[in-house]
Amino acid sequence: MWLSVSLASGDSMGVGRWIVVIGALASLALAGAARADCKMVSVEAPVTMAGLRPMIPAKINGHPVEFTIDSGAFFSAISPSMAAELKLPVQAGPWGVYVLGVGGEATVNVTRVDTFTLANTPFRRIEFMVTPGIAGDDSAGLLGRNFLAHWDVEYDFAHGVIRVIEPHGCEGKSLAYWSAGLALNILPFAFQTVQKPAAEAEAYVNGRRIQVMFDTGAGQSMLTRRAAERVGIRLDAPEVLATESSRGIGPKAVRTWIVPVASFKIGDEEIKSTRLFVSDTNLDDIDMLIGADFFLSHRIYIANSQKRIFFTYNGGPVFRLVAPASVAVAEGGPQTQLSPAQGAPTQAAPAQDKGPAEAPVDADGFSRRGAAYAARHDYSRAIADLDKACELAPREPRYVLQRARVRLEQGKAALARDDLERVLDLDPQNLQALALRAELRWRDGDAKGAAADLDTTSKLAPREADIRSSLGRLYLFLDDFAGALREYDLWIAAHGGDGEMHEVLAQRCWARALANRELDGALGDCSRSLRLAPRSANVLDSRGLVHLRLNQLDAAISDYDAALAMNPKIAWSLYGRGLAKLRKGLKADGEADIAAAVAIQPQLPERAKRYGVVAGP
Repeated sequence: MWLSVSLASGDSMGVGRWIVVIGALASLALAGAARADCKMVSVEAPVTMAGLRPMIPAKINGHPVEFTIDSGAFFSAISPSMAAELKLPVQAGPWGVYVLGVGGEATVNVTRVDTFTLANTPFRRIEFMVTPGIAGDDSAGLLGRNFLAHWDVEYDFAHGVIRVIEPHGCEGKSLAYWSAGLALNILPFAFQTVQKPAAEAEAYVNGRRIQVMFDTGAGQSMLTRRAAERVGIRLDAPEVLATESSRGIGPKAVRTWIVPVASFKIGDEEIKSTRLFVSDTNLDDIDMLIGADFFLSHRIYIANSQKRIFFTYNGGPVFRLVAPASVAVAEGGPQTQLSPAQGAPTQAAPAQDKGPAEAPVDADGFSRRGAAYAARHDYSRAIADLDKACELAPREPRYVLQRARVRLEQGKAALARDDLERVLDLDPQNLQALALRAELRWRDGDAKGAAADLDTTSKLAPREADIRSSLGRLYLFLDDFAGALREYDLWIAAHGGDGEMHEVLAQRCWARALANRELDGALGDCSRSLRLAPRSANVLDSRGLVHLRLNQLDAAISDYDAALAMNPKIAWSLYGRGLAKLRKGLKADGEADIAAAVAIQPQLPERAKRYGVVAGP
């Protein structure tokens, strides 16, 4: 996740506070990888992919948590909800300091953790930013460059590990110790300063040079709109696919597209006839983020000691092109992706598993490799590894939960349900398993069972928990508006400028509209959501219903017109506009809209009547 710092003019003292060298890790000498007179002392830590987020276990004051490894973030950060949950003291950050992310600016607060434990090593009195929009249900925050940039780091996500390395006597030598017989790429850093210790390099799109940053916190590699247009990519071309808005640090959603490119070249590796994400965002002097999808298909060594990047290709497609989609709890939903045969380099020898470090030997190792396979949509191998993890550690619920999620991605709901039952036998208070089972019960028509799971999850979850937005969506599916609004209210109160805010505001607007309550608040929610994500047909549709409830017919028709201009197949917009026209006496036009809506969703009139959405005021 690209995350930069900005300082008010003349605030030079603020820089020193944020550029921190943590010396404890450098004193460890656990394993040596020798190359003649070159010795590499390393510390290895496990990494589990949660989709395209590389997660590393840690502890905050003894409390187990997981952090996203984020080489694109200038400083490590904790989410406000996690800081509140762990009762960490939060203070305002240095005057004039704020952070810039994909979604705009965000304020900076700071907390100090008495003991932060990473790779079984305790660090004392460590400062973290407290910033909204950085975490999900299973992530406490980001592990950024103030940890990562002071040593060499090897990213081996395909095998579920990260290695922090201190080389000795290795000046000018290749540090890719695993690369014998493979096509090795070596890139010089484009530039690096104390205040900007990012791994940046040059690459080429359609033969035109661009500046890239290696960013493990970006799930999918992403080209900026400005760079795309500079290299001759037309976003209005017929083969370009507009996707749902994306988000990151900062409250605003940004537009994204999937575009075909003739060539992407980095080092000696060239990928022809592939596709890239394009985002309408400003990354200062960076043209493209090289994200976790690229890291999964490569083994990458960021040599801060030499200001060089070494990498080899693992095999398979390089860019995992899946359009962002809003879902209830499980990841999934409508997706657009390359076929597995597309997107591989034309000149790179794939790596083969070799050496004891790459072959799992325990349940955790199989779990991590299985998660990496799942992130690349290689589900058969993922399940095989997770089966082995569950076999080796039959009493560990997290491996079974992993397998349930992969089975949901496969569309094997019955097997996933069996796994969730097993998880809850082992850990009856597992929030993620309860929420997933609630969704499956709702899909199966078991509203009573789904409601019971949601009520249990709501009672067990901390007030500030990220999962509350997911619970709100599920309560809404059950038409339990009171439950949905309770969860949305709790989430919104705890999440400030979170990048998901526009979505949750939109959902609360819709819940209020369907419930026909707090309509002034609903208008405020939808309008605020539209300020954060202006091109949202669904939010315009929701606000149209609010106006219809208030009998503000011209405003309702205006919102429905705008929504249908973006997506002519929104049945609710057609139906609502038809009702508004009928109330205005425009019988023929109104009936035509309603007929068009029914052609898309035949049961819509019955459902609308259940909510009291009818032709009369």
